[in-house]
This record gives sequence, C-alpha cells and structure tokens, in this order.
Amino acid sequence: MRTFGKGGSYSRRVRRTGRAVTRAASGVTTIAKPHLRRVTGSQWWDVVIVLITAILFTVAWPTLHVTHQVPGGVQPIVAALAAFPFILIRVNPALGWAISAISALVIPVAFDNQPYNELPWQVVHFLVFLPLLFAVSLRAAMPVVGVAWVSSVLLFLADLPPDMRAGWAVGLTALVAFGLLIRWLVLSRRQLAKQEEVSELERARRTILEEKARIARDLHDVVAHHMSLVVVQAQTARYRVANVSPEACAEFDSIGATAREALNEIRGMLGVLRSDGQSAEHAPQPGVENVHELLEGTRRAGVPVVWNISGDQDALSPATGLAIYRILQESLSNASRHAPGAPVEVTVDYGHSLISVGVFNGPGQSSARVPITAENGGHGLDGMRDRALSVGGLLTAMPRADGGFVVSAQLPAVVAGLGELTDRTA
Repeated sequence: MRTFGKGGSYSRRVRRTGRAVTRAASGVTTIAKPHLRRVTGSQWWDVVIVLITAILFTVAWPTLHVTHQVPGGVQPIVAALAAFPFILIRVNPALGWAISAISALVIPVAFDNQPYNELPWQVVHFLVFLPLLFAVSLRAAMPVVGVAWVSSVLLFLADLPPDMRAGWAVGLTALVAFGLLIRWLVLSRRQLAKQEEVSELERARRTILEEKARIARDLHDVVAHHMSLVVVQAQTARYRVANVSPEACAEFDSIGATAREALNEIRGMLGVLRSDGQSAEHAPQPGVENVHELLEGTRRAGVPVVWNISGDQDALSPATGLAIYRILQESLSNASRHAPGAPVEVTVDYGHSLISVGVFNGPGQSSARVPITAENGGHGLDGMRDRALSVGGLLTAMPRADGGFVVSAQLPAVVAGLGELTDRTA
C-alpha cells in the first residue's frame, strides 16, 4: 500500500509537470501569434516583381557577351541597367521607364554590337522597356505619357535597323493607345462606382426626408385637428354650458391658451419636419366609412356643422377614400381654428366616376377670428392639394366675398395603378 501510494504520488507529479509544460508552450504560441502577419495581395505582387527582376538579371548577364562587345568587369552593370528598372513598375513606372530609356540610349553608343547582331539592345531590355511604357500609359500623368510615347518612338527610330523602324513605331503607338484605353475603362468604372455610392447616399437621404414628411403629415392631420377642436370647445364652453362660473370661464380660457400654444409648437415641428419627400403608409388609414364619425365628432366639439352626403361609395378606391377623409378633416380643422363659431356646410357627392367634395364656412366671430397666413399654418392647404393631386384630382381653396372660406375638390372614384391603400402625399 505504501509503495502504491508513492507510485500514485509520482504519477500525479508527472501529470502536473506535463500540464505545466503544455501551458508554457501554449503561452509561447500565444505570444508569438501577434507577430505573425498575413501577406496581402499587394505584397505578393511585390514579391513576384522582385523575382521576375532577378530572373531577368540572371538571363541578361550571362547572355550579354552574345549581343554586345562588353568587357567582363562591366557586364554586371550593363545587365543591371537592362533588367533592374523593372522593379519600379509598380511604385514608379515613369522613373523606371526613364532609366530604361537612358540606358537604351547609352548602351549602343558605348558598346559595339557583335557582328551577327542587328538589334541595339538585348532581348531582356525589350522585355523590360515595353511593360514599363505600358505601365506609364496606365498610371502616369497625361503629359508624362505623351513625353514617354514620343521619346520611345524617336529612340526606336534612331537605333533600330531601317526595316524595323516603321513597325516598331506603330507597335509602340498601339501599346500606348491600348494602355490609355484600359485606363479610361478603369476610370469610367471608378466614376460609375462613385456615382452609385452618391446615388445610394441620396436614396438614403430621400428615405429620411420621406419619413420626416410622413411624421409631419400625421402630426398635422391627426394631432393638430384634435387640438383645434380642444381650442374650439374651450372658447365656446361659456356659451354652450349654462351657469358657468367666472372661475370656470377662466379655467376654460387657460385651457384654450394652452391648446393654442401646443398648436404653435406643433406648427414649429412641422416647419422642421416638412419636406417634399413622399412615403407610402403601411398602417391602416381612415376612409369614407369614417367620414360620419369625423363629422359627428366635430359637431360634438361645438362646431355648427351640417352635411349632405349622396351617392354610392361602394366602388370607391381606398386611396380616394383616404384623400376625401383627410381633406374633410383638414377643412373642418381650418374652419374651427380660423373662423370659430361660424357655420360650416359639408357636401360630398359620390358620383359614378367623379367625387365632389365641398366645405363652406361663414365668417367667424370678429373677436376670435384668425386669418389663414403662412405664419399660423401653411401646411394644411398644400397638403390637401397634394392629396388631391396624388389620386389624379384637383382642389381649390379660396376666401368668399362674405368673409368665409370655401374648399372644393374633384376626385376620381378609382385611381388607376393603385390596388391597395396608400397615403402618398403630405
């Protein structure tokens, strides 16, 4: 038992030591990981260019004596002038081309060709010079491209044999033209991508404006309407309710003043939110089935409104129904706000193909009348016109000779192209 205990203790120590070594190795690996970096595509291209340059140099040096009469000690330098400019093809092709062109100009003057060689330069020199010229046409400034093209053509015309000059001049011109064509295509694609990005930003901005317009429309059509009724109820309570004490009258006046202040704040919000953006509604919207409820609610608020509704509304499109409801809602709100106490007459004629809507109100009490101006509203009339236009209709709004106001709209019963309820106007 004792020996077994010693063996068990020893095995446990071995396991603990193994775990410690494993943790230490894991720690070393973890420390080393941050220093490992992934080679990018650009770095791979640099490696490839260096390898190609090295290969060109290893080919140019041993074969230089075959084409030119160059002393052995100078051959590495001449081979380097022929091959090494290629290493600049990515970072600075114009400088690489200039070095290659100058060396191409100097080598035939400094060293004679072998008797059986007609070319002024090594094949490696051609293989370096032409890609550099192509890279210049792709990436350099246009004046540099022009200088490189003209200089290259003159260089080849001066040093090549007569029977090769015309062909090489045409070839160099075609090479530069091809580079410029690719350059134009790349720039066009970049400009197109940039334009698409700008268009996407504009669409996003437009979406925000449309949402702001929807919020402004809802505030104006719903909140402002009910707040206007609160103002009317507060102003007319002393006349509609018998035996109102002076304290209650003061309270009603305070309620009316607070409601008017809230209306002014809502109009300020509308001035910020208002835009030309339009947006479709996704929530259920009221229609002609809610018109009677709207009229009854307005009458209960103290507005002396009467109405005459005729015709069949079953074939009415939802978009037209929504436009009718919003036009009536805004017209009643304007009448109660700008001509409190004035009688209001509403007519709706559901024709077979044309719907006629009219809202007429007389002049309000001279002490409480508020004229319709840009400072105290301005969004309602424009919104009603936009709603009428959105379904292909027409709306007119103008003062009457007796000091009242009239709103008249002609709307189509069915809106072509709209199969579902949409609220598209502010």
